[in-house]
Amino acid sequence: MRVAVVDIGSNSTRLLIAELAGGRVATELERQTNVTRLGAGVDADGRLREDAIERVHTTLEDYRARIDHHEADRALAVLTSAVRDAANGEEFARAVQARHGLEPHILSGDEEARLTFLGATSERDPSDTTPTLVLDIGGGSTELVIGSGQRVGFHVSTQAGVVRQSERHIDHDPPTGAELDELAKDVRAIVTAAVPRQQRDSVARAVAVAGTATSLAAIAQTLDPYDPERVHGYVLSRGECQRILERLAAIALEQRRRTPGLHPDRAPTIVAGVVILLEVLRLFDLQRVEVSEHDILRGAALGL
Repeated sequence: MRVAVVDIGSNSTRLLIAELAGGRVATELERQTNVTRLGAGVDADGRLREDAIERVHTTLEDYRARIDHHEADRALAVLTSAVRDAANGEEFARAVQARHGLEPHILSGDEEARLTFLGATSERDPSDTTPTLVLDIGGGSTELVIGSGQRVGFHVSTQAGVVRQSERHIDHDPPTGAELDELAKDVRAIVTAAVPRQQRDSVARAVAVAGTATSLAAIAQTLDPYDPERVHGYVLSRGECQRILERLAAIALEQRRRTPGLHPDRAPTIVAGVVILLEVLRLFDLQRVEVSEHDILRGAALGL
């Protein structure tokens, strides 16, 4: 079966077209990412902005052509934090179906966490029962999923995301030390309240998916152009993340856009993303995190 999945997130809109066989992804035929920032302003206004909606529709027109080219048997759209939080989210989901022929799924936080964990662990040995944290830092929310093998034991969707926290705390370019401290304090409080200490203590390793983590792996290796094969499986140490944060937070946005390994469109929110990642690693007392290209796109292809 050939399936296409579009992930319409708060910061980016992404496409996966894949062949499925035997309950697994046999071949990835196409994968695309565009930073569309659908979640811009949602935290403050409670609605999706028209300019953000049009950015997504423009991207979906291109994705629909790619889906048709590959003759996918099924085309799905998963819509996450920005859409479920917005007063006009359901209206937007209906427009996605009407204009682009994509079957829309507005995911709850629980569903988003389940599919993220499924995607991240789909290629792992199911007999490996090491307690694992799967971390998905998005634009409007961060999913924290703890499980063993391919079974989820605990999951939560938190209101910490790179767009949301950037809008709340960063007003200067480059950000001030006080702004970064407040951002970290906010994230620390959100995650501490969301994940009981017993759950945090149970975790032995972490896997991070999505744009913040993959960007950090690319920056760490100075990848230009981006190489998903070198990003997938890369292990970031906490110290390496801290050094990258200090470098990125010390320079203005235009200079940040020119950082090797970082897509220019991710430059406005990458600092908040690294802060979120570091705070999670500290709270879980983890010294390293494995970066994975297998994420909610793969999980939705298999689980929906």
